[in-house]
Amino acid sequence: MPLRRLNPAELSPPTGFSHAVTATGGRIVFLAGQTALDADGKIVGATLPEQFERALTNLLTALRHAGGTPADLARVTVYATDVADYRAQAAELGHIWRRLAGRDYPAMAVIGAVRLWDEECRVELDGIAVLD
Repeated sequence: MPLRRLNPAELSPPTGFSHAVTATGGRIVFLAGQTALDADGKIVGATLPEQFERALTNLLTALRHAGGTPADLARVTVYATDVADYRAQAAELGHIWRRLAGRDYPAMAVIGAVRLWDEECRVELDGIAVLD
């Protein structure tokens, strides 16, 4: 596997992310931002956890079609329209992540966004993966 996750003891213990991920060799896959859109272009889910699950499913679907698995994710950025709500629901979102993507956490960031492309979207995820 071309990815190595690094979590130095001098840094705060990571919860649901890795402090650094190194990649060697392989093919880089850039994953476009994914929201809670279904195949018909309609938003699925009203709550943040529902939309997060659909957005992550969409991201992993794009990754799978590129030949990758969740363990190949080196970096994921989460754009949230309400960071306080995201923090408040972090435990549930973490459960969704582990169920769909496992425990090989990429380097991650959560960024507050005033709004996303579709106004009713609450969350968007994009990523970078490195495949063998």
